[in-house]
Amino acid sequence: MHSISYYQEVISNHFSSLTINQEPQNLYEPIKYILSLGGKRIRPVLTLMSAEIFNCNYEKALPAATAVEVFHNFSLIHDDIMDDAPLRRGNETVHEKWNINTGILSGDAMLILAYQYFEQYEPIIFRELAKLFSKTALEVCEGQQWDIDFETRDDVTIPEYIKMIEFKTAVLVAAAMKMGAIVADTSKENAELIYDFGLNLGIAFQLQDDYLDAFGDPETFGKQVGGDIIENKKTYLYLKAIEFATTETKEQLLHLFSIQPKENSDKINSVKDIFNLTGSSKATLEAIKEYTEKAFQTLEKMNIEDTKKGVLKAFGENLMGRKV
Repeated sequence: MHSISYYQEVISNHFSSLTINQEPQNLYEPIKYILSLGGKRIRPVLTLMSAEIFNCNYEKALPAATAVEVFHNFSLIHDDIMDDAPLRRGNETVHEKWNINTGILSGDAMLILAYQYFEQYEPIIFRELAKLFSKTALEVCEGQQWDIDFETRDDVTIPEYIKMIEFKTAVLVAAAMKMGAIVADTSKENAELIYDFGLNLGIAFQLQDDYLDAFGDPETFGKQVGGDIIENKKTYLYLKAIEFATTETKEQLLHLFSIQPKENSDKINSVKDIFNLTGSSKATLEAIKEYTEKAFQTLEKMNIEDTKKGVLKAFGENLMGRKV
């Protein structure tokens, strides 16, 4: 096993050397641009780590890891268009730098490119990877549609929200880990357990992303702080605030989430005050801890060495301590 920082360096060097020099340039330049922005690259790191957890050289998992990261960035391009987001990782989003049509088409091309990386594996492994990838890609789309639907609903429940973030975010983290297990040709039980580990960690990760969207540092977060509030998204913070609020505070929050002011800073600050006043922000931090612990519990059932369980636990702990 290698350290997390080693895998991160491998992925960084891999994407720096990745050749996408096809024509037409206006299709492929946006792809090179979004991939060059880096980001956390958690998912491909998890694919490499998972392969080595199950005694396979990480290099064999590089094509699968590349597919996961290319797909993730495809989804980001389209998400940014739907959210009309100006920034991604502190830089212009693809549709802002080029235009919406280019963003849609370059994103579509990335989805196809992601599948092509699986072609480097033998037929049995290819089939398993493609089957998992297709299932995951469809679930991500379903999660995104639920996310859009929730913006105009006033009756979203906590279980519905958890299901949405499970599909929109967590299933790809889980799939990234299971792909490493598939490449390593480990047991089905181990593959399912590493999937469950990734799923719970992914839910915790998205809940933390929701928290950072409201309370993160603009200098380190890389996205517009308060973006979810501007978009009136029914995040865990919002739903818990509705649950805990007095009648008066609830009416105030509902009003704030029914308007789209030209200047958003007052709205953002007012909503954040309500999140803190109701105890919603504290409850969100507790939920992040709960799902992280669920992820750690699956490690105990896994048929791997204790040192490897320690590596996975350390990764989860570092992830939950992030500020970006």
